[in-house]
Amino acid sequence: MKMSKQIKRGKAKIKKDLAAVYAKESKDKQVLPFEVQQRIEVIQHLLAAQGSENYGHVQKQAALKLGISVRSLQRLVQAWREHGVAGLYRQRRDDYGQMQISGFWQDFILKTYREGNRGGRRMSRAQVFVRVKVQAQELGTDDYPSHMTVYRLLQPEIEKGERRQQKRSLGWKGSRLSIKTREGMEIGVEWSNQVWQCDHTKVDVLVVDQSGEILGRPWLTTVIDSYSRCVVGLHLGFDAPSAEVVCLALRHAILPKQYSGAYELQQSWGTYGIPQYLYTDAGKDFKSQHLEQVATSLGIVCCLRRKPSDGGIVERPFGTFNSELFSTLPGYTGSDVSKRPPKAEQQACMTLLQLEKLLVRYIVDRYNQSIDARMGGQTRIGRWEAGCIALVKSM
Repeated sequence: MKMSKQIKRGKAKIKKDLAAVYAKESKDKQVLPFEVQQRIEVIQHLLAAQGSENYGHVQKQAALKLGISVRSLQRLVQAWREHGVAGLYRQRRDDYGQMQISGFWQDFILKTYREGNRGGRRMSRAQVFVRVKVQAQELGTDDYPSHMTVYRLLQPEIEKGERRQQKRSLGWKGSRLSIKTREGMEIGVEWSNQVWQCDHTKVDVLVVDQSGEILGRPWLTTVIDSYSRCVVGLHLGFDAPSAEVVCLALRHAILPKQYSGAYELQQSWGTYGIPQYLYTDAGKDFKSQHLEQVATSLGIVCCLRRKPSDGGIVERPFGTFNSELFSTLPGYTGSDVSKRPPKAEQQACMTLLQLEKLLVRYIVDRYNQSIDARMGGQTRIGRWEAGCIALVKSM
């Protein structure tokens, strides 16, 4: 199945950008300072709002969050575009990261925020800081916490409140899929490579080494395009879910795929590109600094699902793989350990490479070529290609 010239456009740039990111990330895995983490989060929000009517408002709020002017924020974004994450660093004081605040001010700030957000009332961090300044004036002192100190102190309290908010699942509005993130952002899924989802599962098949010794059940990480439901990338191995495994799966999804004749593919795995959003659960592998750095460097906005049931699109293929492929293979264990077939260990004879070849062949020649129940008469790969062409025409 041939891809259009529009879809192939940018292939060289994707390879170059991704190679640069992974080269940098492989050398630099230290824990990021809070300030840099905060700046990455702000840039994520700016990317999410780019092109929207309220971008100016988002930009002002972002500058306020960092305690800088809009012009300084624009220079910061420019530094990120030119130098990546390295452009977000600046010279720090020796006491950076140490919250210099008395118990009195801590109690005052927390109490003010909690009382200001009871019932139907709403109070922002900036408004709490105004109260701090007023209180300092009444006490006749110039020694009071800065706005950044107030923000840092309130951040855990704000995150706790967000987790308590009523959650809303993703759903369809008419014929259009809409998802809502934990951060409260609603995204209408309208084209291919707009929203990707990623998740892990343990394959219910025992694999062996070259000598026939059982190695166990490998982990499968898949990347799914929300618009077309195509599997756009994967990683199969024995490494437990981690940020590095997610990045490997993303790398496979982003780059054009080439397989040797040993895979015996009848079709081509034509999906590739860079998504606008990566929509995942809140596992530590998806919330890691490493993944956030890679995503930000590629211009991908990371966002979290509001509740587990929002993950149907990425979790459903695992059940299909199990019923249509894994259950037909020697060494199949079943999903319920208590009901494991008694001869699963005796029948296990497949190596990891053999399992990977069968899985790739199944995805390319069968799964992506099939019609999804919600997609009408289009195959998954057909919808992906149509969604890419629609995006090019709208640009």
